[in-house]
Amino acid sequence: MAENPVFLITGASTGIGAATARKAAGAGYRLVLAARSEDKLQALADELPEAIAVRCDVTEWSDQESLVHTALDTYGRIDVAFANAGFGGPRGFGNGDVEHWRSMVLTNVYGAALTIRATRDALIETKGHLLLTGSVAGRRALPGSLYSATKWAITGMGEGARQDFHDTGVRVTVIEPGQVETPFFESPGEIERLEADDIAEAVMFAVTRPARVDVNEILIRPTAQAG
Repeated sequence: MAENPVFLITGASTGIGAATARKAAGAGYRLVLAARSEDKLQALADELPEAIAVRCDVTEWSDQESLVHTALDTYGRIDVAFANAGFGGPRGFGNGDVEHWRSMVLTNVYGAALTIRATRDALIETKGHLLLTGSVAGRRALPGSLYSATKWAITGMGEGARQDFHDTGVRVTVIEPGQVETPFFESPGEIERLEADDIAEAVMFAVTRPARVDVNEILIRPTAQAG
């Protein structure tokens, strides 16, 4: 009997990443969970039937290489790689700390690119699936939002990766959520936001399509979100 496929997730300790890990485990995937928050990450791995936790700062190439090596040493393959690590910041180019800006751009853009590079050969080997967490903010500009600019970069990166993987059998999907009830938002919303499980279900829809079907983008908003 073939071994169960392997699902690697960055930014896995909370929110969309953790919800996706639980959905993927329920679908029979073995999990490789990566984040900087080791305690939360290990607690999540402990609750799942077959999962390992790997501390990883996605902005560090050595961490990304180590993550992939650990995944391959443990399970021998990577079938799905979900570049999900990222965070936001206050709007307004006169607001916020510039070091926060730097960290956000490095995590959201450079970190995602490093995940693609680190997992590329393994995904080609399995004819696997790459997913990137984009955003509604990567489809429409938000006033004064550097975060929005990073997600526009992810929209472009996803299409660039799709073309780069062409003829390898690897599929590429950009998941573009609107407002989600996760630690990303510190205050209650004025509308009923999506839940992390809603996004995880969209991820699982994309990865469970037949091999001939490449769902390139899923743009998903709360029903009550206007923009």
